[in-house]
Amino acid sequence: MQGQPADPAARPGRTGRPGGDPVGVRGDRQPGGPGVRPIATSAGELVLRTVQLSTDLDLITGWMNDPETDRWWALAGPPGTTAAHLAGQLDGDGRSRPVLALLDGEPTGYFELYRADLDPLAAHYPARPHDLGIHLLLAPAARGRGLGALLLDAIAARLLRDEPRCTRVLAEPDVRNTPSVRAFTAAGFTRAADLDLPDKRAALMIRARPET
Repeated sequence: MQGQPADPAARPGRTGRPGGDPVGVRGDRQPGGPGVRPIATSAGELVLRTVQLSTDLDLITGWMNDPETDRWWALAGPPGTTAAHLAGQLDGDGRSRPVLALLDGEPTGYFELYRADLDPLAAHYPARPHDLGIHLLLAPAARGRGLGALLLDAIAARLLRDEPRCTRVLAEPDVRNTPSVRAFTAAGFTRAADLDLPDKRAALMIRARPET
């Protein structure tokens, strides 16, 4: 649904730099790790678990080869293409986590949760420490049911609740990707600016922590 990182050279190199804090849910080594809590939604129970190449590669490769997905992600090809993209995160320093979204046990989407303030994207907007970013690929079979907005809302709320240093969750879909921009808007994100990135013109979508 959304697409690739701001800098093509960072695919998937954003996880390869040393240092920095990992993306995670407080109390867990990583999203989907031991102890992660299911999220109740109006469409069912949402579980996020870290992608496992041994079991998930064929599924995600199939999604990447869907024409509408490939339009934004540009990762169509054999399983090795997808594996290289995933391995760059799984073997990196934890700044980006590839996760599978399971809704009542059914694979519904692929997400990348990443430290936006440590990503090349940070050179293109006024980044704050511990900004978190989301890339979303909705499973082709899940489209047209409003699930994109529902998943984004649930995940953004969980990140803001469990990552106390994070004050904002953001995304940068291509401005031409109207369904993605619409889903982020419906999930409580505000279109703060349009950014000229190396490979696209992007809508900077921001969801801030609610004021108390």
